[in-house]
Amino acid sequence: MRKTILCIIAVGALCVYGGENAWSGKKVAYLGDSITDARHIGCTSNYWNFLEAKLGIVPLVYGINGHQMKHLVGQAEKLKAEHPDDVDAIFVFAGTNDYNANTPLGSWYEETTETVNRNGKQVALKRRNFVYGEATFRGRINNLMKVLRASFPAQPVYLLTPIHRGYATFGASNVQPDESYANEIGEYIDAYVNAIKEAGNVWAVTVIDINAESGLFPLFASHARFFNNAQTDMLHPNNAGHERIAEAIAARLRSP
Repeated sequence: MRKTILCIIAVGALCVYGGENAWSGKKVAYLGDSITDARHIGCTSNYWNFLEAKLGIVPLVYGINGHQMKHLVGQAEKLKAEHPDDVDAIFVFAGTNDYNANTPLGSWYEETTETVNRNGKQVALKRRNFVYGEATFRGRINNLMKVLRASFPAQPVYLLTPIHRGYATFGASNVQPDESYANEIGEYIDAYVNAIKEAGNVWAVTVIDINAESGLFPLFASHARFFNNAQTDMLHPNNAGHERIAEAIAARLRSP
């Protein structure tokens, strides 16, 4: 019998063969912030625990509470040191803390003009070069993707967009309004979500839009059932919220 091959649309992505689960036993690295942290912030099981149960994925967890995109370079370097040759895929789930920290969005590229041989003639052409650096959100993504692309050229990378943000307070000096408010530089969370979507094309990686596809909407009180605390923490999902994130990821991983 001919075997049907259904592939995730991504360079080097893992496939589902004839409906079978090709993710079972695969080692997947998770880079991110508190929603990925193995200390289970606001929950007792993270989305990667549910993915392990649903798909048999072996999790390699590097996320750390409070980390912004700029910190994920260190997580990626630690992954390379500990698993240089035996990781099968990499998930990146960050950006919400960059919004909260008022990080400017910046640009993917800067343009120069250079003289180059084109069809046997020296001509002046515009050239774009990546902007690297920690000062902007796009620069931080470029920094991270440069490391991942150089260190793991064969492994598929999946970028996850941040979930919607509800109100949270963690003390008098750490009060975070919900996402209906812009941050202090006038940017809404949507701008950071959209930048991650753009990065999929910029760096040729798959984006899983958790912001849209998880169904989590903590601006409504009815969604408190999916978050840590209805009064003080509508930012961190509880077990039920993490399971919804896992379902959204698993649906994409199972799809052709």
